[in-house]
Amino acid sequence: MNFQVTVLKVLVSYPDGFAAMADLKRDMAILATSGRDWAERTKRLAARVPDLDIFSQGLVERMNGGWRVTDKGRSVLEIMEARPAPAQATELPAVRTVEQPTPDMTLSPKPSIAPVRRNRERKRRQRDAVRRMQASAS
Repeated sequence: MNFQVTVLKVLVSYPDGFAAMADLKRDMAILATSGRDWAERTKRLAARVPDLDIFSQGLVERMNGGWRVTDKGRSVLEIMEARPAPAQATELPAVRTVEQPTPDMTLSPKPSIAPVRRNRERKRRQRDAVRRMQASAS
């Protein structure tokens, strides 16, 4: 995950472009743990502006216990997110045909629903216990 691109994306998502540090940290933690897709996306965006430095370039400013994206930061992010101009006529990728199942192909067995039932039953027992405790406390 590219930290600086993520900061720009998070700040732009706020209506006024300002986020308190606690909010910024929370949002970034969510994105950092969201999987490979986000990391790859920020890496692609960062590759479009290789010398990105959000503070020294004046894209983000520190103020009142948080950070705010500047107009320049918004425009740099728009440049990074802009789709590249279409090249000369490009061929469409070949469409893959789906293989028809044959008798010798085996299907995987259905997953067991026993764990779901166990969890549901455990939660029901917990709710019942809480209700009994509340009734006895009254």
